[in-house]
Amino acid sequence: MGTGWKDVFSPNIWQAVLQTQFGGVWLWQIVLALVTLIVALMQPRNMPRLLFMLTTAQFILLAGVGHATLNEGVTAKIHQTNHAIHLICAAAWFGGLLPVLWCMQLIKGRWRHQAIQALMRFSWCGHFAVIGVLASGVLNALLITGFSPTLTTYWGQLLLLKAILVMIMVVIALANRYVLVPRMRQDEDRAAPWFVWMTKLEWAIGAVVLVIISLLATLEPF
Repeated sequence: MGTGWKDVFSPNIWQAVLQTQFGGVWLWQIVLALVTLIVALMQPRNMPRLLFMLTTAQFILLAGVGHATLNEGVTAKIHQTNHAIHLICAAAWFGGLLPVLWCMQLIKGRWRHQAIQALMRFSWCGHFAVIGVLASGVLNALLITGFSPTLTTYWGQLLLLKAILVMIMVVIALANRYVLVPRMRQDEDRAAPWFVWMTKLEWAIGAVVLVIISLLATLEPF
């Protein structure tokens, strides 16, 4: 849309961008981000609920741009709705990993009971988030490329790498929940460090997945 930094301050460029679908979504993203920042700074009594609603709205808006807009009609609505679900579930899964690590630090202090309750809630919600990521991710790929093979393209190869890394994350999550958590009830001092290390590894892999996603969004799938 422009040729350099001078165009950042060009009213004509801004007007042209805002007339596109991406520009409209981008504008609302900025507005919601500013509102979210204000809410976080003001810290109202119902802040967690407000932050959840505002961030969810931003993820829903993201589904209005990118590959989710390739289709038309009913298929387009299904694709965008599915993509929004994919983004929300992925954010709940990956975004919850750092609070899990924080709760593991609190377990040894006076906030032990509250930390355990938070971990149990995340575990319950995490099951739905992981299932949502996998199901919506598969449907996203099918809606973009159909059943035709895409491994001959750079986009398809990156998508395969992303899928492999996500499956590794699933294995780690299952090992944490169904192997290490039961062991923590018997020998917390030995199982807890492993749980923390595995969660850090899961988070690191998730960060790599985010980088791959950013690349996929800029590439043609065909």
